[in-house]
Amino acid sequence: MALDTHTAGEVDAPAFGERRFGAVNWLGLWTLYKKEVMRFIKVAAQTVFAPIITTMLYLTVFLVAFGTGRDVTMEGEIVPFAAFLPPGLIMMAVLSNAFQNASSSLIIGKVQGSLVDILMPPLSAAELTAAFVLGAATRGLLVGGVTAVTIAAFMIVSGGPFGIHNILAILYFSVAASLFLGALGAMAGMWAEKFDQLALISNFVITPLTFLSGTFYSVRKEGLPEWVADVSGFNPLFYLIDGFRWGFIGVSDASVILGVLTTAALSALAIVATYLLFKSGYKIKA
Repeated sequence: MALDTHTAGEVDAPAFGERRFGAVNWLGLWTLYKKEVMRFIKVAAQTVFAPIITTMLYLTVFLVAFGTGRDVTMEGEIVPFAAFLPPGLIMMAVLSNAFQNASSSLIIGKVQGSLVDILMPPLSAAELTAAFVLGAATRGLLVGGVTAVTIAAFMIVSGGPFGIHNILAILYFSVAASLFLGALGAMAGMWAEKFDQLALISNFVITPLTFLSGTFYSVRKEGLPEWVADVSGFNPLFYLIDGFRWGFIGVSDASVILGVLTTAALSALAIVATYLLFKSGYKIKA
């Protein structure tokens, strides 16, 4: 007759290869997220301050070229161009930096052969997705926040208009934008096998969508063909920029509610797609 060798209070040791923690590896998730954040913090001059300089150059050049007295008509209201432009530039900084952080991290790991360092630890596909997307979102929000403060200071000193209409809209659309582009960046990083392919997506997809989404002009500007506004309705970045601008100036080219629903759905879809790619090991596992 077999005897039970377990004593009171004794717990079976985990089997080899079995997760030795709960449903979520919080330590591993935090470590990878921290790695993603520290990766761009250590080169802040390039990843944080350089985009601010670029944005300020855009702001200065456009204000000088068009003049601070130029107006934009939106929903029948006259909006000074100096108030219309800054929100678009801030959102452009958020979008580009969130995309670059996740995509560059994965492609660098592939090129340097260090991608195995994130695949060997006991991290699930959901944890990998969360770490990369949240790390990218952190960079996007940080750059956007510092850029907003810099532009606000510039406008106040120069006597230009700069105000806030709805802080909740500003926060929502900035977070949605950083999560959405962070997820797209992670997918692009998994797909690309070299920097040229990554640059292809950035230069021929992300940048055109950003510039043609009403960053520098109203899509319903008088004189523009009607199809411009119709086509912009299929551009996901248009809703992010338009809603974010509404948070500052109180007028928009499209329905803000539609923008909230569209961006929420697209962000969720992009994050789920990123999770499925990590789960399948698409182009990251031999």
